[in-house]
Amino acid sequence: MHRATHSQESNHGKWTLSSSDDEPEESGKPSRSPTGASLDPLPRYSCSEARKASHKRKANPVSFEEEEQGTRQSPVKKLKLDKDDSGWCLSSSDDESKPSQKIKAEREGPGRKPRPPQTQDDERGQSTSGQDKYKTPSDSQDPWDLLHAGEPFCFYLTKVRGIKPKYNFGALHIKDILSPLYGTLESSVQFNYCIDVPWLVKQYPEEFRKKPLLVVHGEKQESKAKLHEAAHPYEHIRLCQAKLDIAFGTHHTKMMLLLYKEGLRVVIHTSNLIHGDWDQKTQGIWLSPLYRRIQEGASISAGESATNFRADLISYLASYNSPTLREWMEIIKQHDLSETRAYLVGSTPGRFQGVEREKWGHLRLRKLLREHTTPVPGQQDWPVIGQFSSIGSMGADKTKWLHSEFRESLGTLGKGAKADIPLHLIYPSVDNVRTSLEGYPAGGSLPYGIQTAQKQPWLHSYFHRWKAETSGRSSAMPHIKTYMRTSPDFQELAWFLVTSANLSKAAWGCFEKSGAQMFIRSYELGVLFLPSAFGSETGTFSVKENIYAKSENPQSAFPVPYDLPPERYSGKDRPWVWNIPYVNAPDTHGNIWCPS
Repeated sequence: MHRATHSQESNHGKWTLSSSDDEPEESGKPSRSPTGASLDPLPRYSCSEARKASHKRKANPVSFEEEEQGTRQSPVKKLKLDKDDSGWCLSSSDDESKPSQKIKAEREGPGRKPRPPQTQDDERGQSTSGQDKYKTPSDSQDPWDLLHAGEPFCFYLTKVRGIKPKYNFGALHIKDILSPLYGTLESSVQFNYCIDVPWLVKQYPEEFRKKPLLVVHGEKQESKAKLHEAAHPYEHIRLCQAKLDIAFGTHHTKMMLLLYKEGLRVVIHTSNLIHGDWDQKTQGIWLSPLYRRIQEGASISAGESATNFRADLISYLASYNSPTLREWMEIIKQHDLSETRAYLVGSTPGRFQGVEREKWGHLRLRKLLREHTTPVPGQQDWPVIGQFSSIGSMGADKTKWLHSEFRESLGTLGKGAKADIPLHLIYPSVDNVRTSLEGYPAGGSLPYGIQTAQKQPWLHSYFHRWKAETSGRSSAMPHIKTYMRTSPDFQELAWFLVTSANLSKAAWGCFEKSGAQMFIRSYELGVLFLPSAFGSETGTFSVKENIYAKSENPQSAFPVPYDLPPERYSGKDRPWVWNIPYVNAPDTHGNIWCPS
């Protein structure tokens, strides 16, 4: 594909601006910063530029005091966009809020020095920071209590280091998911975008570390060679490359298939297979029931759920066109998935017409909402909330995609007429990131770039802060992605989706040929929760106000992982943009952010 590019000089360095509207949100590009500087030291796994910058800053933090005293030349002067209605501008730091008292006290305490966040595991799989370690299973919780805490939705958050223990109740670490307490593992598949092979191997219990493991990835060229090199010492690991023939597409799906002696389990989640994603971030997990093997001689339809989950999962695996994954399609057919009450919503790369057009992406969501929801009076005006950790190009204005095809899909309820529904978008502000557990390096998992942000200042008027005080996770930056339809008072849900798909056309797809064709660049996967599948008499879920409390009616109370109503950006708030510096206010570790 030909791409027209031009360069633009600014106070932030030289940028190359692409004409493509669909650059992926977590693309594995060469390890160069916006200024062309090499981002060393690099992590031992391939990942996005933003994550490499984060890794560099964790390994070599720049302290706020150092900057204040002038021992370093300031890397930035202020950059502003043209004024717009939202009052949003891209500033290095002149308008940053002043250090909070807590951060200032930490920074000015006796003998206080900036402390870099934890970077990687040592040879025993433990943190080099000397801070609290995870136990397996989580703390002293009974493993069956952990599973029970997520019922009936089988929806969980990941455990976060550094928050109060009560806020980790019912949360899972990857070591919990792979624990022998949940089954005797025989083999497994890990689908993911960013993979640290040595770290991943250490997450399996010792008795399972040599069981056959298939890793499905989207790496190419140098990144692929690096992954193969990392996997070479492990004879039990096979690699399967997802085909990505369309430019700027990524293999962004995050799923585990765990085959036990006792049955099969499917895990669909939002975490990359690296330490940082399971440490101090808010992530989502859907953990299926244990699927037992079907009796020999049973009918071909045995084991299918009312949500058609088994057939949809097999169809998703078939889209890879991989002989290796065909083996797993046969394994799935041999198990009883009838207990599944969630719907599968996936994306695969390609151009789709006819009956295939509604099979993937946002049209898949639209089809499910049209066929399995029923609007109630007044529900047509209920707002949609989207929450994500990265953003692609939306076009020159809201009508190009966001307010047309995408909002129409998310706004579908049964076969009723579409209304001009409100749209609330939740994405961390600069101050959210600065005051987070990880500090500025948390922004490496929020790869919204200056090149994209400059082209769509209109989008930022929709933005709301990340706020999760009721779950104790406001300081754990989100890598989870969720979408839902809520009542105007935010007390009820028409549906809820947790997925790997960020806010981008590459992930969700966009129309071509006047809507006759759906074009998708990336692999994505999520699960949709509909009230009808959970026996709701009202056709809605209530919002569970305290996600840790036992509900009187658990069938209809959904544990939304952040606070409602969403809190709109203030006049001083700006969305986090990863590849510009923030130097005038320290983060929770006393450091500043210089991505170059």
